[in-house]
Parts: sequence; C-alpha cells; structure tokens
Amino acid sequence: MLGRVRVKKVFKISKIGMVAGCDVVSGKAVRGDKARILRDGVIIADSRIGSLRRFKEDVKEVTQGYECGITVDNWKDVREGDILEVYAVREIKKLL
Repeated sequence: MLGRVRVKKVFKISKIGMVAGCDVVSGKAVRGDKARILRDGVIIADSRIGSLRRFKEDVKEVTQGYECGITVDNWKDVREGDILEVYAVREIKKLL
C-alpha cells in the first residue's frame, strides 16, 4: 500500500475523458501503479493509474498534502468522495 487519495472534484475533458481532481490524504500516488477504487467503503473497481498531473505538468508521483489530477485506466464512473487506494505489486525472488 503506497497511499490513499480522495476525489474532490470531477472534470470532463473532451479528448481525455473523466479526470479526477484529487487530494493525497496519506502516502503517495505513483503513475502506473495499481489503484483500488472505494465508494462507501466497498471496492467497486481495481485498475491502474493512467496519468498523473500536478497543475499542467506531467509528474511521476505526488506526495501527501498535495493536489493532483488523475485518470484511471478502464474506469469512467468517477464520483466526488471516492477513495483511491494506490498500491504496488512487487515480485520477490525466493531464496533457498
């Protein structure tokens, strides 16, 4: 688990689709990592963070206390108040 992000506002951009205006509540949000989308405490989707922007700049990660714009791959039903739990899946080689 890398961080929790709260959706504050939703924007519709013609060529991109739905963009979530978010606030990073804890940890960090990293572009390309996986995210669980929670609505009212229930997981409604599990996808990957497609793009991550801070102001007009494309960034790799946004840390706690900052705001950002996020698009999530294969998920268009963004609503205010949704929580994104950002996590990473890492493979660890087995040692003998």
